[in-house]
Amino acid sequence: MNMIKFRIVIISTLLLYGNFRTSAQEIYAGRYKAVFTAAPKKVPTAKTPDGPLAGNGDIGLTLGGSPDKLCFYLGKNDFWRAYPVYPGGGIALPGWLEVKISALRGADYYAEQIQDKALITGRFTKKGLGVDMKAWVSATSNTIVVEFTATEACTLKPQLNATQGNTAVNTAGTTARISWVTRAFEQGPLLEWPCRVAMAMKILGAKAAADGSIQLKPDQRIKLVITMYTDQDDKNWKERSIKEAQQLNEPALAKLKEKHEAWWKDFWSRSNVRIGDPFMEKYYYASQYLFGATSRGGKFAPGIWGPFVTRDSSAWGGDYHLNYNYQAPYWAAYSSNYIDQTDNFDQPLLDYMDKGRQHAKDLLGMKGIYYPVGIGPKGLVTTRWPLTPDEMEKRYATREHTIDGGYKFLGQKINAVFSVGNMLMRFYSTYDTRYAERIYPYMLACADFWEDYLKFENGRYVIYMDHYGEVMPNLRNKGIWRDMLGDFNSTLSVGLVKMLFKGMIDVSSFLNRDAGRQEKWQHIVKHMSDFTVAEVNGRLSLKSVEKSPSPWHSGVNGLARVSIHGLILPGGVCGPKTDSVFNQILLGDVAAWKEKMKGTGQWANTLGNGIETCFPAAVRVGYDSDEILTYLKDRINVQSLPNLWITAEGGGIETLAAVPLTINEMLMQSYEHVIRVFPNWNRAKDAAFDQLRAYGAFLVSSKLEKGQILYVRMSSEAGRKCMMDNPWPGKRVQLIRNGRKAEVLNGKTFSFDTQVGEKLELIVVPGS
Repeated sequence: MNMIKFRIVIISTLLLYGNFRTSAQEIYAGRYKAVFTAAPKKVPTAKTPDGPLAGNGDIGLTLGGSPDKLCFYLGKNDFWRAYPVYPGGGIALPGWLEVKISALRGADYYAEQIQDKALITGRFTKKGLGVDMKAWVSATSNTIVVEFTATEACTLKPQLNATQGNTAVNTAGTTARISWVTRAFEQGPLLEWPCRVAMAMKILGAKAAADGSIQLKPDQRIKLVITMYTDQDDKNWKERSIKEAQQLNEPALAKLKEKHEAWWKDFWSRSNVRIGDPFMEKYYYASQYLFGATSRGGKFAPGIWGPFVTRDSSAWGGDYHLNYNYQAPYWAAYSSNYIDQTDNFDQPLLDYMDKGRQHAKDLLGMKGIYYPVGIGPKGLVTTRWPLTPDEMEKRYATREHTIDGGYKFLGQKINAVFSVGNMLMRFYSTYDTRYAERIYPYMLACADFWEDYLKFENGRYVIYMDHYGEVMPNLRNKGIWRDMLGDFNSTLSVGLVKMLFKGMIDVSSFLNRDAGRQEKWQHIVKHMSDFTVAEVNGRLSLKSVEKSPSPWHSGVNGLARVSIHGLILPGGVCGPKTDSVFNQILLGDVAAWKEKMKGTGQWANTLGNGIETCFPAAVRVGYDSDEILTYLKDRINVQSLPNLWITAEGGGIETLAAVPLTINEMLMQSYEHVIRVFPNWNRAKDAAFDQLRAYGAFLVSSKLEKGQILYVRMSSEAGRKCMMDNPWPGKRVQLIRNGRKAEVLNGKTFSFDTQVGEKLELIVVPGS
């Protein structure tokens, strides 16, 4: 090749692939922000706060209070009271910064949550006085910055507080003009490990008076800078907090702000979508922002409320609830190309393996691992029954506080396997050898349990006594709860166990491990019980379980949230590509959701739980996309907060996956390792996406305009064979490799080999 031709190839390749790093921050995310015209009403709270939010995936800042008494609540994913019962145990609140501005009593309130910059701003006005506030949590350090300016002179009085009570030990002091506070859980009956936190504050731009107050002059800028460490971060947690606060000055903060903005710019460059619907795009990018502020690789995994904890004893202890709440927040991250944000997911599960083996052996006489409903970090169990018969009777109407050895399994054996779904999503999305080696022991322990637990009867594997829903004593069913035990072949169990053994075959083959066990695993997959269906009003519909003593479980309930977990998310064993005949039954069940609606926003019955499950599942089975989006908008309008967090009664951060996953599944799917672009999208509506991640470790971009797909662009990370449904049915397709025309493909579905790092483009052959 001569130099001129070489330059032409390079230039054409750059033109083809130059937009691979197009930033959603620059295009779309920057358009959307959350606006607040009144002070938050749900701060503090045991559940989801409604105030402006900022975070770095470890530290969360929640703004509460009124203009004259602003409260900046500081949560942290690794600050736990490691006690096995809630309330009392679970994630805890380190403390808060209170800023009193008495001149603003009764002032007007205005704030913004600016998501592309991960910044909270506020303007509080009363007559001629206007006070402006900016707050952000550094994306790259344990630092929080709160900045104030004013149009007229006024007095600010900041106070850093550590939460007290709940057996905590508190200290406070001043070191070289650095104010600091600490909170620690150090000892006590059943405390599994100590946990301590320090917060240190430095004032820049002014000097505090003896009483701690600051005189803010017109147009003067002051900054309250807080550093925050736990003993999970550093054994010298207190010293480090104070030392880093001392070292912060204006040049250091400027560098920190530069790194902060660069981190978020990179975050927004990972992927983007453009669907011509400002309402849905607003919630799409808001959900991505909130997840980016909630979860970070290398840090503790977020619990139910993420780091946005505003009081002790959050609902359900803010723990890792393993029967979907813990897993669901991550589901959109894989296809959105936020793989590094999911890097904290596995550690709590791995840390609990020794206890899980003990549970399996002691309680069931089985091999492998058996997990309760809720755990925490570092091998912590959070879901023990109340420790005394009296407390048990008060809360659950029975004095039996040693059910299942004193642990809440709630009739469910499947909790450990639930998390395998996330592990497989990441594995199939990356084909990362190191990651596969990390998760394989956990998956193998799950396989050990289910090989032991399954029964082979009449030519099929069946599952006894694993329950579709939680079965437990409570104030309503009193002593009859045991009469509800006995589910046989729950759709949840059958689907997730099938998923497990399909995954075992794939991951063990990839790692070249345990070849001698694959015959058994293949036999289980092939002979696993079918999902149970029955006729309703002249059509077939899904049953929740094959048999159950519970009237609710034994009925024909159709496809619902819990069944979806086994079949579609995270199960991934059903869909149009897997079994088109069975998929028609599921599609009919989704269509029947309209008949069960009791009001606006109640399609799929997701006000309590399941918005992140039911809407993407409806997309996957092929229900009309325009109807789905209409119902999703209704659901959001009925139950969401000013900070754009879509809420559910039974959980918190899980809802952050709802809109991104629904949209991603409309624009691209890759389950069963077949890539489909715009598989469930109204072709009359223009849309485009960049760098959505597909199974096989492909980054995919495409554009639909005036009813035509203009191109499909891909980057191959792992060099695997690509299988794709033809984006142009009936047409021949030109494959372009690294800017050069290569083979021509045709057929309803085609495949082609790829190389690591290869850039690929597919376009329709003119005239074909």
